[in-house]
Amino acid sequence: MIVRLAVAALILVRLTAELALSALNRAEVRRRSQSPPPGVAAIQDAATHARASEYTLEKSRFGSVAASFDAIVLAVALFSGFLPRLYARVGEWGAPGAAWSGALFIIAAGVALALPSAPFEWWQQFRIEARFGFNRSTLTLWLADRLKGLAVGFAIGFPLLWALLALVRRVGPLWWLWGFALVFGFQLAALVLYPRLILPLFNKLSPLPEGELRSRLLAFADRTGFRASTIQVIDGSKRSAHANAYFTGFGRFRRIVLFDTLIAQLGPAELEAVLAHEIGHYRRGHIPQRLAIGAVSLLVGFALIAWLAGRAWFNPAFGFPPAALAPSFLLFGLLSGLLTFWISPLSNLLSRRHEYQADAFARQATGGPAPLVRALHLLAEKNLANLTPHPWFGAFFHSHPTVVEREQALHQCP
Repeated sequence: MIVRLAVAALILVRLTAELALSALNRAEVRRRSQSPPPGVAAIQDAATHARASEYTLEKSRFGSVAASFDAIVLAVALFSGFLPRLYARVGEWGAPGAAWSGALFIIAAGVALALPSAPFEWWQQFRIEARFGFNRSTLTLWLADRLKGLAVGFAIGFPLLWALLALVRRVGPLWWLWGFALVFGFQLAALVLYPRLILPLFNKLSPLPEGELRSRLLAFADRTGFRASTIQVIDGSKRSAHANAYFTGFGRFRRIVLFDTLIAQLGPAELEAVLAHEIGHYRRGHIPQRLAIGAVSLLVGFALIAWLAGRAWFNPAFGFPPAALAPSFLLFGLLSGLLTFWISPLSNLLSRRHEYQADAFARQATGGPAPLVRALHLLAEKNLANLTPHPWFGAFFHSHPTVVEREQALHQCP
């Protein structure tokens, strides 16, 4: 009973914090919409800033409703007895405690918990995004994405979970070290395989056509020490008008990916600056740093799962048999967010530091701040970016500085 009460309190406290932070942010946006700071006025004219504020407020109000609903779904899943009944039912299909039935239980529970949020995803896409001119998807495409996502998730997740649970039976008390090695190895492989095998199931990737832009960007990549065999364009416009750029993989497998919407919104110099920013992440060692942090987090997570699974009070508190690993994995996945929410300001602080460093690299690589500043201004205008978030909200939810903050840092670079 004490464990259940503690978890219920954690759910309530996190939800209260989320709602309070969102309310603070809405108040800040409304205040700034009436009298935008000088830095904002230079990026968005009055009409665009007003519409960006309206977009932020609409998303925030809806996000608070969705967060409240998600908290209710989590509480019902943990305290209603649904999950233990599902575990027992899946166990009836095979030998009790079998690795494959444990894997199937985790997959089935994940699907069952994700389904209630589908209407919220639909509303976000076809009401809010459509109202502000960003939605390019159709209902058929939206449904196909989710069905393909379920299929891919099962095709990858079920064998991985089966292998993980089967491993436990073979390696003894230190299974969590072997489990970490298995999952982390899979994550590294996914960095290479995802853009080649999974991404094409959802999006069309095609080489940037021969021409001045391609030659310019490839030559720039070579000059900045990021040799890439090709630059690919992804058809993000079939789902959204938002723009982005990134690179995937590592070593000889790395590739540059530009959204077609980004190419449509920016000129060659601005595209070069955006590319320089992405290369900056590579040249400043941010990818290995994030991999290392992810590896440590994963290792700690596995150690905690092993410890919790060995406690006589953990699984039974939620209606599961003691030491049954599949329920322990699921419960850890459901409960970990109640604690990691409170350390998100630290991870966001590191991410924002990386963004400033990548911007500084782009400034040096392009001969000054002007190209990247123009790119940031254009993207902030086209995407109706919120340029005036409340600082506390930004600390918890924003992994990037605002455009105003990035521009100030770019002009202050030595």
